[in-house]
Amino acid sequence: MVEEVTAALVIIGNEVLSGRTQDANLQYIALGLNEAGVRLKEVRVVADDEAAIIKTVNELRAANTYVFTTGGIGPTHDDITAECIAKAFGVALKRDPRAVECLLRQIKPENLNEARLRMANIPDGGELIDNPVSHAPGFRVDNVFVMAGVPKIMQAMFDGIRGSLKGGAKMVSKSVTIHAGEGVIADGLRQLQERRPDVEIGSYPFNREGRYGTVIVTRGTDPAVVERVSHEVALMAQGLGAGIEEESQPPR
Repeated sequence: MVEEVTAALVIIGNEVLSGRTQDANLQYIALGLNEAGVRLKEVRVVADDEAAIIKTVNELRAANTYVFTTGGIGPTHDDITAECIAKAFGVALKRDPRAVECLLRQIKPENLNEARLRMANIPDGGELIDNPVSHAPGFRVDNVFVMAGVPKIMQAMFDGIRGSLKGGAKMVSKSVTIHAGEGVIADGLRQLQERRPDVEIGSYPFNREGRYGTVIVTRGTDPAVVERVSHEVALMAQGLGAGIEEESQPPR
């Protein structure tokens, strides 16, 4: 049996919690991790607060194979992620000459002020994560990957590290659309989930042009099992008199 490889994501920033900025990184990371055979188990959004960041990172890095953070590595006073990661690991935060060289690819030496140089402060022992967009690097310490919050930059950073991740079994899924509300099928789904704890069965209701229905998604690591359980969902719904539409594409 392939060991499960797990990850957690920490989205850092007051602007996300206030609603001023809408996070656009979660879906990209989740899909990329799934393709790499890494299961995203938890996502937390935390403020630009030192104690909260340190506590969250330490909890999640102890419980998961990988932790990814986004946000808080820019040049302003509220960009405190690098300092917090250093404190979480109990190491010094140092001006990294490799990171300074990265900044000089984008910024003229005479414009490299102290605020911009803050982006070259890396926890001692950290490995740089390349930033081909604006060149201010992210970094990795042990199993924690620290990336920018700007989606275009974060995506470039994540694409650069994804190949280095050691994944486990990939999750596949298959869906059945049922033309009935959740209340009609809830008990049958519960019984099926109890019989098949090796898969996840999710229920997602919808209302299309005044017509209620439910999409049932079966997820697991064994395509044959996912296919079989999804078919059991369809048979259960049909037995209750509900119309169905089974996914025509192969499980993914």
